[in-house]
Amino acid sequence: MSKSIILIGPPGSGKSTIGKALARKLQKSFVDTDDVIESRTGTSISQIFVDKGEPWFRELEQTVLSEELSKLNGVLALGGGAPLSQSAQQLLQSVDAAVIYLSVSLATAAPRVGFNRDRPLLLNNPRAAWQELMDKRRPIYEALAHYIVIVDERAPKDIVDEIVTLTQ
Repeated sequence: MSKSIILIGPPGSGKSTIGKALARKLQKSFVDTDDVIESRTGTSISQIFVDKGEPWFRELEQTVLSEELSKLNGVLALGGGAPLSQSAQQLLQSVDAAVIYLSVSLATAAPRVGFNRDRPLLLNNPRAAWQELMDKRRPIYEALAHYIVIVDERAPKDIVDEIVTLTQ
């Protein structure tokens, strides 16, 4: 399998966990755009939102996405909001990679996300905020995805195996 894989989905869908496991299985590199941003700025995503605001963050996220896609050779996990802008969608549609939407229910995402730490967009009424985010994002995730993988109540290994099968 030579094609790279891009993981998209909401907070709590397991993009980082699945991405790392998938990269290990495929013996490919793994990059998480949120990690790149935190490394580049020397601060957490949630602190960037507080200090600089969401528009500044989204601009940096777009730059990182563009850079990572230009050298993509492995598995790339995107922050939940990374694919939302029109320019990000165009970038994702133009790259030769399998885009996988990790679909997760609120019931599964809630304990994973914790709804209290390091999730700047989920600080006030986190469950309602998550649902509202998903109502806006789901159509975009679905439109971009080559494959939709349901992650609820499944072991990471099973999810990884399904993605490998889908993308071969």
